[in-house]
Amino acid sequence: MNSNATLEHLRNLLVSLGEHVRSTLIEQRGGFVSPRLAEVATVTASDTIYGIDALVEPAILKWLAENWPSSEAVELVMEGLEEHGPVAFPSGTALADTRWKLMIDPIDGTRMIMHDKRSAWMIGALAPQRGAETTLRDIAAAVLVELPTTKQTLVDTLSAVRGQGVRAHRVNLADKTRRPLKIEPYSGTEVAHGFSSLVKFFLGAKDRVARIEQQTLVHAYGPEAIGAMVFDDQYLSTGGQFYEILAGRDRWLGDIRPLIFAAEGWDQILVCHPYDVGAALLLEEAGCVIEKPDSSPLDAPLDTTSPVAWVAYANPRLADRLRGPLQKAITGELGQG
Repeated sequence: MNSNATLEHLRNLLVSLGEHVRSTLIEQRGGFVSPRLAEVATVTASDTIYGIDALVEPAILKWLAENWPSSEAVELVMEGLEEHGPVAFPSGTALADTRWKLMIDPIDGTRMIMHDKRSAWMIGALAPQRGAETTLRDIAAAVLVELPTTKQTLVDTLSAVRGQGVRAHRVNLADKTRRPLKIEPYSGTEVAHGFSSLVKFFLGAKDRVARIEQQTLVHAYGPEAIGAMVFDDQYLSTGGQFYEILAGRDRWLGDIRPLIFAAEGWDQILVCHPYDVGAALLLEEAGCVIEKPDSSPLDAPLDTTSPVAWVAYANPRLADRLRGPLQKAITGELGQG
């Protein structure tokens, strides 16, 4: 059994790792965004790796080698490592001897931060090791650490141990002070005059997703929903989307790209993957609802390649109001629930 004290210690380590990634990024970019940060470094089975990713990934490996306790041996799952085989810490540890599996997205929102448009997020999720059987449902601790644009001075860090709620703080980068941050998701059931959306980043899928989004609201709120002011914010970062719900600014969000891409016969590389949703535990601990579009529990192997479709609601009452209409809209557009 993994004790609460052990999990709390490991949560603190994940926070320290995330804040090390942030410091490394800030230091390495030197106060400005160079065009080289947006250059393609390599293409892997999980994603396109840009120059900015290459700044922080070595820092993660070095930090784990120097700081992860040998008594809590861990397997690392992270994009960019696929071609190198299993990686464990302490170095040289056999996978069979690891106690934990750590899944990291070093920069979730690469395309935003490399152009200095909006914060990206480092995501870390830790689960007891069950080999290939380890899934999202096993995650016992998770962190979400903000990676700022060059003009930002305030950054947030959120973390959780399963069953212990969400802890959060805000750091002032100018004077290094930190203060507690209140996490308060939206508590109502209306969507008008607030932010809600389904992911529609790419050309070719926008029309189908928009129809599903619109029909969901019509089914839930009636034809008058067409004229309601429901704001759409396409935050190109799953961690960022989760943060917006936790902060109380977004009411429901979803990413159904795997369903849309499958219906179109497209490749599933440019969809959400397990390492993108590693911070789902934070939503659960804050009292939000996150699940598959068919309302079954959100689950997937802890890897960098499995497609993941998800929907998140700020609270259970809102989920009860919207999940049926969403499923009806998906069935109407794609012929599937």
